[in-house]
Amino acid sequence: MSTLFLHGLDSSGFGTKGRFFAEHFPGMDRPDFEGSLEQRLERLKTIVSDREELVMVGSSFGGLMATCHAISYPQQVKRLILLAPALNFDQWQPPETLLSVECFLYIGEHDTVTPPNLVVPLSRKTFLDPNITIVDDDHLLHKSFYSLNWSELLS
Repeated sequence: MSTLFLHGLDSSGFGTKGRFFAEHFPGMDRPDFEGSLEQRLERLKTIVSDREELVMVGSSFGGLMATCHAISYPQQVKRLILLAPALNFDQWQPPETLLSVECFLYIGEHDTVTPPNLVVPLSRKTFLDPNITIVDDDHLLHKSFYSLNWSELLS
């Protein structure tokens, strides 16, 4: 099993969430991405080309990236943990066939960047059986991020 953290659009693997994972889960990869969605997905594909049973934590745009990768390579992905995923990105559409990859989605009820009223229905059009948790938080999930059972989610 291989674990990765995919950061948001304007963040890095050394942002708040990335530093948390570095401290508590030092074996987790936290690569940096830049450029368009296509450029980021190409870099991700290269990084994980020889890996199996991926567990990917994707925050915002990183959640969109993780979802796109799982759609293209479902056999490679064991589980997705999506934190306020940017499924409302203008250029993205749900797949024709529901994705059976295990998915845990956490989103803040006060999120104005990836509003739950847009993202939750899109996640239900994307995943066969998403485990969706709406928390009393905003887009950054700073109030709820640290209280998630990361040991269990990443196992």
